[in-house]
Amino acid sequence: MITRKYPVGIQTFSEIITKKMVYVDKTDLVWQMAHGAKYTFLSRPRRFGKSLLVSTLKSYFEGRRDLFEGLKIMPLEDEWTAYPVIHLSLSQAKSQKDAEALEYAIGLLLEPYEKVYGSNNSEKTPGQRLRGLVMRASAHTNRQVAVLIDEYDAPLLEVLHEEENLKEFRRVMQEFYIPLKDLDPYLQYCFITGITKFSQLSIFSTINNLNNVTLLPQFADICGITEEELTTTLAPDIALLAESYECTPAEMQQLLKRQYDGYRFAEKSPDVYNPYSLMKAFMNQKIENYWFDSGTPSYLIRQMNRFRTDITSMDRLELPATAFDKPTEAMTTALPLLYQSGYLTIKDYDRESDLYTLSIPNQEVRVGYTEGLLPTYVGLDSSDVQTGFALKFWRALKKHDLDLALREMQAYLAGIPYVDGFKKKLEEAATKEGFYEYTLYLVFSMLNIYVRTQVRCAGGRADVLVHMPDATYVLELKINGTAQEALDQINSHGYALPYATAIQPVVKAGIRFNLETRTVDDWLIEQ
Repeated sequence: MITRKYPVGIQTFSEIITKKMVYVDKTDLVWQMAHGAKYTFLSRPRRFGKSLLVSTLKSYFEGRRDLFEGLKIMPLEDEWTAYPVIHLSLSQAKSQKDAEALEYAIGLLLEPYEKVYGSNNSEKTPGQRLRGLVMRASAHTNRQVAVLIDEYDAPLLEVLHEEENLKEFRRVMQEFYIPLKDLDPYLQYCFITGITKFSQLSIFSTINNLNNVTLLPQFADICGITEEELTTTLAPDIALLAESYECTPAEMQQLLKRQYDGYRFAEKSPDVYNPYSLMKAFMNQKIENYWFDSGTPSYLIRQMNRFRTDITSMDRLELPATAFDKPTEAMTTALPLLYQSGYLTIKDYDRESDLYTLSIPNQEVRVGYTEGLLPTYVGLDSSDVQTGFALKFWRALKKHDLDLALREMQAYLAGIPYVDGFKKKLEEAATKEGFYEYTLYLVFSMLNIYVRTQVRCAGGRADVLVHMPDATYVLELKINGTAQEALDQINSHGYALPYATAIQPVVKAGIRFNLETRTVDDWLIEQ
């Protein structure tokens, strides 16, 4: 029987502590951040504990020593001075229809503090009200004020694709943040967090002293759970889940690692687990894809469509930091948004070339990301694919029966030739082979099978390369051509040669798709 209390959906530090819920102690890092730069900005993906971090800072600046007894912060802090705190979550101001509605929504966030510290009828705009509020709070308490802003970008994300609305919303947010630098004499600390990184010029304007700690190694694990924390603080929870799955704690740890680990937020830092998914798995005693409970964000899908993102390149990208850690409104690709939203993460860093390697973090992200993109990119229903065709295809490959797998593909695609989404995407595809490459890539990715497309070798590029634990499959697709021509191309161009020395077998297949029937109609297999 589970006796541990898990803070799933609980983002208030005081509630977690007073109700004795499971808590992974990050208070030493909180103290370091609070005693660093006066103006601090941190970006992290959704459901990564940003709101809990802001709440912890709130309790700290309120001087709530009682909440921190026994935690890592205690040897570091002596004074426990209580400051007035203005804590705002802009998530409560999203989904507004226009700039006027956004101004009103921000005003509602300020009202509870104005009831405490007073208001002035001459203050009309959100920025004017924030300025007056901070000054009155400081005068009322004779202390400087801590301003903590959570999800600062929430109102903007939903209008990224709407040029006029984005411009107006940005104007409102800029006016709101402008006073913060001028309020420096009245501020003890200012912390701003969100998912994305809008430039200082467009949003934070004159706050040119805002210190972005997003990629700093010392704060890389301030949100997220490290391997060490998992095996110490959360060891009892691993044991409980292992018992439920009838496996050893060591085996359970590996399952959790594959599912939820793999995020890295600095060039040299430990990988961290998604805290939301991990806690929910412990609470439900079940490993599932919890990060995607609310689906892939619509703003991300729209931006990927806008920039015609090549989804098959996501498994390994080598880039300078300027390519992914750049202002959101300066994007020329969807990569910054994919990274900042947590769909890509840092996997490696080469100091000599100053290049980062980005990749999909883990199985949970790969499956959820694929489910969200399958309807968008190929017009197929993700749940139908996953429970039907994909599962049958995977089982056939597990039996080393590529012929059966292709017959399953033939039957599945033949059954959906008149699905509007599928037809439309096929008609819109730049190349028909490319469309089917996307289809195979997404289906394999949904099953967490390592797949690459357009794989370079000395003789050219193989269309699809599939790595199973016990076999490698080299696939060449043809629309205007025959299966024999496709197989001949694999052999004549040496697509399989790089894998010839591998212990596991290499299977080659030339596959022909028929545009009239919109399915596979011929294939040849050679091992």
